[in-house]
Amino acid sequence: MSEKAVSALAGSAFEGDVKVTEAGLQGMVTLKADLGAAAVADAIAAVCGAGVPEARRITTGKAMQVAWMAPDEVLILCPHDRADSVVADLGKALEGVHHLTVNVSEARAVFTVTGEAGVLKDTLSKLTPADMAALAPGEMRRTRLAQVAAAIWFEEAGTARVICFRSVARYVFDLLSTAARPGGKVGYHR
Repeated sequence: MSEKAVSALAGSAFEGDVKVTEAGLQGMVTLKADLGAAAVADAIAAVCGAGVPEARRITTGKAMQVAWMAPDEVLILCPHDRADSVVADLGKALEGVHHLTVNVSEARAVFTVTGEAGVLKDTLSKLTPADMAALAPGEMRRTRLAQVAAAIWFEEAGTARVICFRSVARYVFDLLSTAARPGGKVGYHR
């Protein structure tokens, strides 16, 4: 067995009304803790260089982003090769504080979807019940894409990132690609 990490779909890409690309290896660390506790905020600031995000928001730090996932959970996005050290550093910083920190990098896949902002929101709206018109840049939304769980956020108006479980990466890529097929523009989000 290879010791080298590989992404779920080796950078697969599709270009239609929008471009869908498997983003490659992404470090991801789940931290479950009392996000209102000063010790937790201090640990996140020390390790990630970012603050605890407000509900459904993302904060940015030193080469890391911290995304709110639930009232007691954040997802830390970091360089893939740093995920284990982020877990270790958070463990040290939170010693004696009730928490759970796990490297989930290998259990997830990330897609980048780019295009004209309205067409991008239309494309995603074909697949999710979440209100894409209300999703602002820097806001994380946990939702579904057809039959599977996913998280979506807009880095900027024309760039969305989608996270799903690695086990359904091909399914999500195919969903996104089908929704982006040329000739399928809806024109709802203008």
